[in-house]
Amino acid sequence: MQGSGLAQSQFDEKLLELSAAIDAFEGYGHAHGLRIGEIADRIGQHFKMAAHDRFFMQQAALIHDIGEYVMSRSYIHENRALTETERADLQRHPVIGEQEAAKRGFSRGVQLLVRWHHEWWNGSGYPDALEGEQIPLAARILRVADSYAAMTDNRPRRAAMTEAEAQKQISEWAAIEFDPAVVKALLEVTAL
Repeated sequence: MQGSGLAQSQFDEKLLELSAAIDAFEGYGHAHGLRIGEIADRIGQHFKMAAHDRFFMQQAALIHDIGEYVMSRSYIHENRALTETERADLQRHPVIGEQEAAKRGFSRGVQLLVRWHHEWWNGSGYPDALEGEQIPLAARILRVADSYAAMTDNRPRRAAMTEAEAQKQISEWAAIEFDPAVVKALLEVTAL
C-alpha cells in the first residue's frame, strides 16, 4: 500500500521519537505508529472526517501502545502464549496509556482514542466493553488500521501477511471485532 503522504513534519520531533521508542519496544523495525496513522488518515478521509479530527487520530496512532511501553513487561517479547494473569495485566495498557497521554499533555480526544483502541464492534473488547456505535468512529478506524498494519508488518516472531491475506482476515472479523463499514473503507483505500 502506498502512503497517503502524511508528512512527518506535521508532528513534533519529540512525538516522533516517542513513537519510534514504542515501535522499537514492540519489535517493529520501522515506523509502525506512523503507518497506522497513514492508514487511519486515508480511512478518515473516506468518511469525510474533519482535518482536525484526523490529526488527533494520527497523534493517537503514534502513541496508541504507550501503555505497553510504560508498563515495560518482558512477556510482550516472549514467543509463547500469555498466561491468564499476563493477559489481564496486558489488558490494562489502554487505561495506563490514557493516563500517560494525559501526563504528557495530549488532548482529551487523543487520550480517549488511546483508551479505546482495543474496543470491539461486538462489545467483547477492552477496557470498557463498548459496542457498535458506542465506540467513536476514530477509535473504530484505529482498531482496523492497527490490526491491518500489524498483520502486514514483519515482527520478530512472525513474517508479515500479504495485503490480500490481511484483508481476508479482517473481512472475516467484520461485525465481530471490526465495524463492517470501516472494513469496507479499508478495502477500498488499500486497493488504491
